[in-house]
Amino acid sequence: MAPRGCAGHPPPPSPHAWVCPGKMLAMGALAGFWILCLLTYGYLSWGQGLEDEEEGALLAQAGDRLEPSTTSTSQPHLIFILADDQGFRDVGYHGSEIKTPTLDKLAAEGVKLENYYVQPICTPSRSQFITGKYQIHTGLQHSIIRPTQPNCLPLDNATLPQKLKEVGYSTHMVGKWHLGFYRKECMPTKRGFDTFFGSLLGSGDYYTHYKCDSPGMCGYDLYENDNAAWDYDNGIYSTQMYTQRVQQILASHNPTKPIFLYIAYQAVHSPLQAPGRYFEHYRSIININRRRYAAMLSCLDEAINNVTLALKTYGFYNNSIIIYSSDNGGQPTAGGSNWPLRGSKGTYWEGGIRAVGFVHSPLLKNKGTVCKELVHITDWYPTLISLAEGQIDEDIQLDGYDIWETISEGLRSPRVDILHNIDPIYTKAKNGSWAAGYGIWNTAIQSAIRVQHWKLLTGNPGYSDWVPPQSFSNLGPNRWHNERITLSTGKSVWLFNITADPYERVDLSNRYPGIVKKLLRRLSQFNKTAVPVRYPPKDPRSNPRLNGGVWGPWYKEETKKKKPNKIGLRKSKRKAK
Repeated sequence: MAPRGCAGHPPPPSPHAWVCPGKMLAMGALAGFWILCLLTYGYLSWGQGLEDEEEGALLAQAGDRLEPSTTSTSQPHLIFILADDQGFRDVGYHGSEIKTPTLDKLAAEGVKLENYYVQPICTPSRSQFITGKYQIHTGLQHSIIRPTQPNCLPLDNATLPQKLKEVGYSTHMVGKWHLGFYRKECMPTKRGFDTFFGSLLGSGDYYTHYKCDSPGMCGYDLYENDNAAWDYDNGIYSTQMYTQRVQQILASHNPTKPIFLYIAYQAVHSPLQAPGRYFEHYRSIININRRRYAAMLSCLDEAINNVTLALKTYGFYNNSIIIYSSDNGGQPTAGGSNWPLRGSKGTYWEGGIRAVGFVHSPLLKNKGTVCKELVHITDWYPTLISLAEGQIDEDIQLDGYDIWETISEGLRSPRVDILHNIDPIYTKAKNGSWAAGYGIWNTAIQSAIRVQHWKLLTGNPGYSDWVPPQSFSNLGPNRWHNERITLSTGKSVWLFNITADPYERVDLSNRYPGIVKKLLRRLSQFNKTAVPVRYPPKDPRSNPRLNGGVWGPWYKEETKKKKPNKIGLRKSKRKAK
């Protein structure tokens, strides 16, 4: 029976699953305790009783595997969950009005990452996670990979799933790829994943799984491995559909064998769509975009609860490491909130790059703690390979660090700086110049770097307002109620002490020119290692109309083979004799 809730939420097992027949007193006590727990947890009031039959079915399918395995692998199961466009404030433990009981509970029992950075948009964060390299070292330092571009994550980069497969991991991806697909070699199953179920593009309809990139450029975007998943064109909400697939993968996998699950949910990226019942608790939110966004996030929170339940049900949880991260900051015009941070998605202000993140695992040594050490999304690559007992080739120049001891034991982070990016082809700041950069750096170029407590931005960092929650009106964030900053004429350099001023309210560039120069030199050093930008023009062959109505690989090498002349053919035949 198909689940009726957002994420296929399974209901509680019967008390008989835990007690022996005849022990009615113990059964009653356990049943009472279970009901009390659920009431405390808060999901009964959200209509979860509708899915009671599904959870019983899930537990019944598990059968004997409810018992912990006695011969588990020494390699941990790695579960990486990536949310899309979740704002810094948009989690309960950051003060949001949106209820996220699952995220709050998992984070409280694990380690909250409160000095954690990603990239300001989709493709860059995903590429850095899967390669452990900054954008300047993969050629993806400008914008995102567009659906019509003959571009993808460079094929000469060893990906995280490829490295995990080398040491015996089963690797599965569910959700949004957004790392290019113009050639078959760019597809997820060719980049290290045993299976792939999800979308190739950056966004699309949550129910129909169609995406229009421009008028006349529309197509279906849901894949099962290397083929369009037409069988799933039945209107299932993607958060639910992806969670069901995760449950199926776990149900069919042997928990004594290590597994890597990369779950890249589409939520809460626009378009703003959610099943109706998730709006119930947010009728008081006036702004329609914020209300829809809240419903989507509540649905996502419930889905993650079901993923966690499946890990426990099928015997994975005790040897698993669950990492949760947003891919970038929230977009206020699409319902997200980064308050009290400055800026939004697509900018190098803290609101665009400082992310919600935590690690939850029975394997953590210091549970229930907060990590304020510097952590970046590139760090997951070496950290997970190390946890998997894998090897990183000495000739590979990574930008990430192994930060497991920092997270698990509270040790100092090996990371002291982050290159947020250098984008040489982004719109230049009109007032930037080499002179403004003391002859060290052209401040017209968009760039941002963090070194210990200091953060430097040059060029055009992007939309720089602070958007308080109360500023949301029916028409979106009300610009009249925002704290707006008019950038000073001639301004192309900013310096902040992020530790003392995480909200970027006090520019110190004029007060500390020596520190500005030091960070500009560091930018210059990084830039010397940059590879050329990969941002090709649109290819008309990408149109889904030419590919059966589906977004998918279209590029073929145009190599014309010369036909051998008759004389050459005779000579070759003689030699063969």
